[in-house]
Amino acid sequence: MNRKYTLLIYTENHVGLLNRISIIFTRHKVNIESLNTSPSMEEGVHSFVITINTSLAQAEHLRKAIEKQVEVLKAFLYEEKQVIPMEVALFKISTEGLKSGNSLEKLIRESSARIITVEPEFLVIEKTGTQNDIQDFLAQLSDFDVREFIQSGRVIVTRPMGKLKDYLLDLERQEEK
Repeated sequence: MNRKYTLLIYTENHVGLLNRISIIFTRHKVNIESLNTSPSMEEGVHSFVITINTSLAQAEHLRKAIEKQVEVLKAFLYEEKQVIPMEVALFKISTEGLKSGNSLEKLIRESSARIITVEPEFLVIEKTGTQNDIQDFLAQLSDFDVREFIQSGRVIVTRPMGKLKDYLLDLERQEEK
């Protein structure tokens, strides 16, 4: 049965690594639903957060294949219940659509969104939440003139307690043996 899984991958920052990781997914015919890369809190270590829909066996196979890459320090596989996910979205709305009154302001407040900028022709709204929160908010904006919409990749913190620094120390100990 296919379900949503999140891979959290810690790597060194090397040119071409993203390409090699994406080829692994292509070879196994698994689509990447969401991808986010960023520096981690440890100097020289970057993180990849990749969301996929597949079987547990296939997800575990992908994790192992990714971990074989030289620059990959550690790859973790999480089910939905094991992560606290967030995404951010920006919505560009024409000011022409605001002539209907203050209903947009009320919607923004009730949705815990915020206005980032107001220009003569448009305003930009930011909404942070789960993918479903953002899609629901987009649907609620259908009465307004949404000109642009962009959504980030998923970022996560994990429910299992563990520190990246501890994993890196374990890795160093294993290399010393």
